[in-house]
Amino acid sequence: MNHPIRNAGMPLDLSLLEAIRVNQSAVARRVQSLNARRSQKKEWQAAWLVRAIQCMDLTTLSGDDTPGRVARLCAKARQPLRADLLAALGLQSLHTGAVCVYHEMVAPAVAALHGHGIPVAAVSTGFPAGLSAMETRLREIELSVQAGASEIDIVISRRHVLTRDWAALYAEMQAFRAACGQAHVKAILATGELQTLDNVARASWVCMMAGADFIKTSTGKEGVNATLDVSLVMVRAIRDYLALTGLQVGYKPAGGISSARAALQYLTLMKEELGDAWLQPELFRFGASSLLTDIERQIEHFVTGRYSAAHRHAMP
Repeated sequence: MNHPIRNAGMPLDLSLLEAIRVNQSAVARRVQSLNARRSQKKEWQAAWLVRAIQCMDLTTLSGDDTPGRVARLCAKARQPLRADLLAALGLQSLHTGAVCVYHEMVAPAVAALHGHGIPVAAVSTGFPAGLSAMETRLREIELSVQAGASEIDIVISRRHVLTRDWAALYAEMQAFRAACGQAHVKAILATGELQTLDNVARASWVCMMAGADFIKTSTGKEGVNATLDVSLVMVRAIRDYLALTGLQVGYKPAGGISSARAALQYLTLMKEELGDAWLQPELFRFGASSLLTDIERQIEHFVTGRYSAAHRHAMP
């Protein structure tokens, strides 16, 4: 995978942050328009669903993960669709954007994906709560990079957002970025715990100013995870940051995205708000575990005219 130029960041601009106001009514209207529109059909839908697979961080973050389960997940990442479905679509190969695991599973994932060009992402910094000691969080990043992770999904300290301590959040994000070295860093905002859309927008800006290569909605462990409302706010922050700095920052919605229809809504949002450049895995990812199952079913229906049972597409 060819990553874009890293986000170099910019100095913390408190005046810019204080000027941010999110028009919630306008956000709701825009999201309603996305929910109301008809999905793409037939070959167009199949093509968009293939792109969703290419932009997927296939994920397992369970307490009972084992090297064997991770190896099976990596096999699924290497070939997410059956050979007959690939052939019917006119594709010779297809793989997901990355595999995302806890630190302890990084080495087995790297070994299972060796030679396939699929990066391993590690959740880090006391995921999901982010309340470990700073020294511990930084060391966790370093160890995952040493084990072969080329992407690190960090979690911010939500208290910095809730207390509006933007300088502390900026310094924290800079430290995480430095610890990542050449690995790309995705900043998880845990938006379901930030209380307001203004806070979501400001946290997005602070993380981008401090050098985050991606901003991500959720750990998947909060009560509320990715939503289109939050996503609209975050991608417009990315768009405004690009206009100000000329720097591209990626976006990753995660948690609760389990249907092909939802995936199409997010892809449509990215295309309309940020353009075709953000329909590539270098700048857009889904955090997903069960999403692939429904996408497979929809593609099989396109190819055969029949829906198969979900258990025929079971994940590891």
